[in-house]
Amino acid sequence: RTLSFGRPAWFDRVAAEHRAAREDVALFDQTSFGKLKLEGPDAEATMQHLCANDMAVAPGRVVYTAMLNAAGGVESDLTATRLSESEYLLITGTAQPVRDLEWIRSQLDPDARVEVRDATEELAVLAVMGPKSRDLFTSLTGAALDEEVFPYLASREIELASLTTRANRISYVGELGWELYLPMADAPALYDALFAAGEPYGLRDAGGFALTSLRVEKGYRAWGHDVGPDDTPLEAGLGFAVKLDREVDFIGREALLRQREAGLDRRLLFFKLDDEDAFPIGDEPIRHDGAIVGQVTSAAFGHSVGTSLAMGYVRLDG
Repeated sequence: RTLSFGRPAWFDRVAAEHRAAREDVALFDQTSFGKLKLEGPDAEATMQHLCANDMAVAPGRVVYTAMLNAAGGVESDLTATRLSESEYLLITGTAQPVRDLEWIRSQLDPDARVEVRDATEELAVLAVMGPKSRDLFTSLTGAALDEEVFPYLASREIELASLTTRANRISYVGELGWELYLPMADAPALYDALFAAGEPYGLRDAGGFALTSLRVEKGYRAWGHDVGPDDTPLEAGLGFAVKLDREVDFIGREALLRQREAGLDRRLLFFKLDDEDAFPIGDEPIRHDGAIVGQVTSAAFGHSVGTSLAMGYVRLDG
């Protein structure tokens, strides 16, 4: 297809995938996610030191967190599922598992009774997202999926289409949905079962462009775009995922306390474009009164709102 700076040839296809996730149900194959397992008697203490959020949760809970450097910058933006008292499953970006594994190992207390390894090739990830996802799952399982039993950020092993699957109630698109983790060899059978049962619910495949459109509409950040080693959670508006007042000296805590006291000189802002024909893709300059005050980090056409959206860091020094 001919490429341009305007709407791409696949615009309408992405719009249909986007609408499926917002209005019906869509399946995103996210098997390429990085997966690390950290386990041992000192797993909780290690995670508390490595992560900015409170990792001392009960087994069966998912925590959205960041691992920071000493300056408070985001070395990794991830979710951690506590599988047991001594084991966590870390889900990180597709391009990050080697980097994150090295970072974790470099920060470990040499006396800590803990091991960390790359489990990326062991598990497939099928993310089923949309307001009809619960109805679709109910047709394939006897497990209780209602809000009281299976709330947001819960993790359970369930039988889905007769396959044992770990279901995490979490979403990167901003709708009801689950990420399903299962052995790689079982993934084709589950995929086929989902589509065999999914027609009444409007199930369809969706890809990376739709995922970006959906997450940008919701303001969900992406590591390497909207957060990185030079950006702090406070600058990125992710202070809700940082527990500064807990009695744990996690990496980067002192830097964030200083930044909170001094105030921010830059922060991530969100933009809705008035020009419906504008199609930003990221890295464009942000101008105010003729001066460049920042740069776009992520951008996409928001098919639910009908115009292009962007986020980017802006200097707050005038």
